[in-house]
Amino acid sequence: MRTIRDNALSLAFGAIFILALAGQSIAGWLENNERLQEHGLPPEAYGAFLTSSDFVVDVAENWQSEFLQFFLFIAATIWLVQRGSPESKKPGDEGLDSDKAQLVGEYARPDSPPWARARGIRLAVYSNSLLLVMGAVFLLSWFAQSLAGTVVMNTENAEHGQPPITWLEYLGTPDFWNRTLQNWQSEFLAVGSMIALSIFLRQRGSSESKPVGAPHHQSSVSSE
Repeated sequence: MRTIRDNALSLAFGAIFILALAGQSIAGWLENNERLQEHGLPPEAYGAFLTSSDFVVDVAENWQSEFLQFFLFIAATIWLVQRGSPESKKPGDEGLDSDKAQLVGEYARPDSPPWARARGIRLAVYSNSLLLVMGAVFLLSWFAQSLAGTVVMNTENAEHGQPPITWLEYLGTPDFWNRTLQNWQSEFLAVGSMIALSIFLRQRGSSESKPVGAPHHQSSVSSE
């Protein structure tokens, strides 16, 4: 029970993710079969739909926007600040911080991760590992979206008697950028709203909020 309690946040969101993905797959499968029926085609098996480009492109286009959101937010909060927001460092703390503040090298504690005590490439990689992984997942998801989107468009082209297009040609189509930008703008709006609204609004007990009585100008990490 202690293990569950100590990891409850990750477990809860993992469970919600699996349920949402399963729900999306079922709804998408039913919608796809309705579309096939309208064209006088036989229905597709659920397992076949899960590996189809139609399902992959819908999943990948959401994943890439989510990981881009966190990639940019992590990078931006190194150098940019927003006074009063618990999502930001306080003004004057911009930058990468000293080795002492980051507990690396000779300032590492006995229980610090081994690579935090290292030097050279290992420390450089570990110091940026969160940003690197977020960026890698974004690029892989975006690539998967583009490949699956090419297959989907070529299937639609074949149904209308039009010639197929290449992957590079698909990258320049309105379909690809419409799928991409409609997700990006919503993610940027959500992050920007969280940053700004958390200056003036509170949620008691949440680590994403300042204490209820904290002044508006004070960031959560600020001692002023």
